[in-house]
This record gives sequence, C-alpha cells and structure tokens, in this order.
Amino acid sequence: MSKADTLPARGNIRKRTDGQVAGTGQVQSLTRGLVLLERIAEAPAGIMLTDLSMQVGLPNSTTHRLLTTMQQMGFVQQTGELGLWSIGVRAFTVGSGFLNSRDLPTLAMPILRQVMEAAGETSNLVVFDTDAWQSVVVGQVQCRELMRMLAPIGGRLPLHASGAGKAFLAAQDEAHIGRILQKTGLPLFTGNTITTAAKLKEEMAQIHKQGFAVDDGEHAIGLRCVASCIYDESGNAFAAISVSGPASRIPDERITHLGSLVMRAAGEITRLYGGKARKPS
Repeated sequence: MSKADTLPARGNIRKRTDGQVAGTGQVQSLTRGLVLLERIAEAPAGIMLTDLSMQVGLPNSTTHRLLTTMQQMGFVQQTGELGLWSIGVRAFTVGSGFLNSRDLPTLAMPILRQVMEAAGETSNLVVFDTDAWQSVVVGQVQCRELMRMLAPIGGRLPLHASGAGKAFLAAQDEAHIGRILQKTGLPLFTGNTITTAAKLKEEMAQIHKQGFAVDDGEHAIGLRCVASCIYDESGNAFAAISVSGPASRIPDERITHLGSLVMRAAGEITRLYGGKARKPS
C-alpha cells in the first residue's frame, strides 16, 4: 500500500475499486478533502502545502489536487506571496447553514435527561433575557421524587438570586456587571440573597475558581441549585444548564459532584451548539 492510500489517525485505509474506504462506507477522496478542510480551519493564519501534506500524511501532489478541486468550488483559497492555504467563503456559507438551523432545546434535551438520571434531581435549561436581565427557563426534565423543584417553562428568575443567573454574571467582565446592576439592583428575596456589590464580587470570584454557580436558598428558602453556562460561537454565555432540588437532598457534600456534572453537560451542549467558552476579562 502506498503512502497516498493512508491518512493518520484513520488506521490503514484500504481503497476499494469503487473509491470507497473498505469497511467504513466512506468515499476516500471525500474523506481526505474533509480532513484537509479541518486542518486548514485549525490554521487561521493559513498553512503551506508541504506542512498540510505532512500533517495528513499525503504526498504533495495528492494534497494539491484535492485543494485545487476545493478551491474551484470556493471552499479553500490560496493567498499571499507564500501561497498559504486558508478557508474560503463557500465553507463559511455552508457553516452558516448550521448556525441558522440550531435548536438549543432539541440539542440539549438528551443531555438534560442524562443529567437528571445522574443527579436524581430536576435538570433545567435556562436562557438569558438581556432586555429584562433575567434568566428564563426554556427546558426541564423533572426528577422522580415526590418533592421536587417545579419551575414552569417560561418562568423567570433574577440574575443575582439564581444559580444560572449568577453563572451568567460570572461570565461577564466587571464593567458589564456594573451596567447590569444599575438596571436591576440587588433586591432581597430571602435571608440568603446577595444584596451588596461587595458580596456579589466575592461570589463571582468563587464561581471563577470552581467553574460553577450555586444558589443556596437565595430566591426560595429550602431550594438549592447548581449551574454552569453554555456559550455561543463568539464565546458569549447565553444559556445555562442547572440541577435543582430541596436542600435536604443537596447537602454541602454533594455540591462539588453536581458542579462537575453540570460543567461537563454545559461543555457538551456548547460543543454541539458550535460554541466555545471564553473567560471574562
């Protein structure tokens, strides 16, 4: 088998006479082209043909032939004196089709169910209303316990007194948080509600440190909630996943475990949504 018939990370790929990769149902030239497209996308400043060929384990001639075909269709382009290869506008157009077709609740629902099963508590999908500066419940999988948290779909919660809301605030820079608080204030709901900017700043530091937010009866006495943010393709927090239930079933010793659970779930939804996390400045 020649080098031209293999790609790294794919194992030994046997080419059939019909052009498919034996045992996979993949068309070899299409597979190679998509792998090249992925590698080019990972090099925003562009990449030389020889470097690209080395990365994917193909001869320069084979790589050039594939790139020329994709260039003719607008998926890649060659620019600059060095002839670096970069993503073409057609690839952006195709990618935009994914952005336009995304449905967050549909993507998130299977993961919400997994979180509920793993936690034994109600899982929630929350988005952020940046006009009213509130968190809004848009999806939920209720646990099987008789006593459970019931937040109606469309129900709204204040940012400073909810797990998802505090996770969202922690994803903003200090200046943005200040502008939000000027509009919303820090109204009191229970004896545990954060009502001062200094206390909120301490809370934000804790969320940054541990990676998730906790509502410890700050909106409703006896209720605890653990939440982590979901990010869009620009790295902006726009939603969150949370686990909520009575404090009697979410003692202090369960918080870290539930925090890890929602962080993993939020990360997976972010990935499926085509997003990326970005730390606040």
